[in-house]
Amino acid sequence: MSADGFSNGPPEGANSDWTIDQGWAGYSDAEHQVWIALYERQATLLPGRAADPFLKGLEALDLHRSGIPDFKRINEELNRLTGWSVVAVPGLVPDDVFFDHLANRRFPAGQFIRKPDQLDYLQEPDIFHDVFGHVPMLTDPVFADYMQAYGRGGRRALDLGQLHHLARLYWYTVEFGLLSTPQGLRIYGAGIVSSLAESIFALEDPSPNRLGFDLERTMRTPYRIDDFQQVYFVVPSLQALLDATLQDFAPIYARLAKTTDIPIEAVLPSDKVFTAGAQTYARTGGRLAAQ
Repeated sequence: MSADGFSNGPPEGANSDWTIDQGWAGYSDAEHQVWIALYERQATLLPGRAADPFLKGLEALDLHRSGIPDFKRINEELNRLTGWSVVAVPGLVPDDVFFDHLANRRFPAGQFIRKPDQLDYLQEPDIFHDVFGHVPMLTDPVFADYMQAYGRGGRRALDLGQLHHLARLYWYTVEFGLLSTPQGLRIYGAGIVSSLAESIFALEDPSPNRLGFDLERTMRTPYRIDDFQQVYFVVPSLQALLDATLQDFAPIYARLAKTTDIPIEAVLPSDKVFTAGAQTYARTGGRLAAQ
C-alpha cells in the first residue's frame, strides 16, 4: 500500500487514470428508483435554500429524467457550458489522481448508488452525492474555474506537504460551503445539497457557527467527517472565492506552519459572525452517537 492508503496502481479493470466505464445500461430498476426518490425529495426541499447557480445547473443538466443519469448525456451540456466532464471511477482515488482530474476539468464520480435503506446516511460518497451534489455547480463558469484552480493547487500542496491545510479549504467550500445573497444565506456545498437533514441544519439550526469566509482562518479549522458540521463558512460571492485562491499559496503555507489549529467551535474576535451557534447539537452527542 502507498502512503495515501492505495495500492501502487489502479484496480483491475480500471484505466491508468483510475477511470472506468459507468456501465449505465447495467443499473437495475431498483437502483434508478433510489435515484428518483433522492432527487425528488431534494428538489422539493432546495428552492429557497440552495444557491441560484446550483439550481440553474440542476435544471440545465436535467438530472431527473428516468433515473440515474448517463454521464455521456450530461457531459454534452456540461462540456458546452464550462468545458468540464464527469468521469466514472471505482470509488475513492489517490490524491494525485483526484487533483490531476480536477486540474484538467474532469470530475471523478463514483458509479454505485446507495441501497434503499441508506437514503439518509452513507459514509462513502455514491453517485447521488457526486453527481447531484457536485456537478450542477460545475455549470457555473466561476465555480468551474475555482475547481480547476483547486486541482492545480492540490498537486502543489502534495509536493509541499500541505495537503491537510488545503483539504480544509475543499471541505468548507466545495463540500459544506454557504453563500451570502441579498435573500439570505444559501447552500452550495455538495455535502449539504445532497443531504435532506443537513440542508435544513446548515441554514436553520441554532447549533452551528456561521462565519464569514477567510482563507487562512478556514485552512486552520478542523472539520467533522462523521456528522453535521459545527461551523460553516460563508463566502460573499463565488467570484470572491475564486479570487482568494488565485494567488501563490507558498507564503500562506509558510505562515500556517507557524500557527496552531483553531478549535472547531471557536468564534474569534476577528470573525465576521453571521450566527454564533450554541453548539448544542455537538455537545449532546450528535446524530451518530444517538444511533
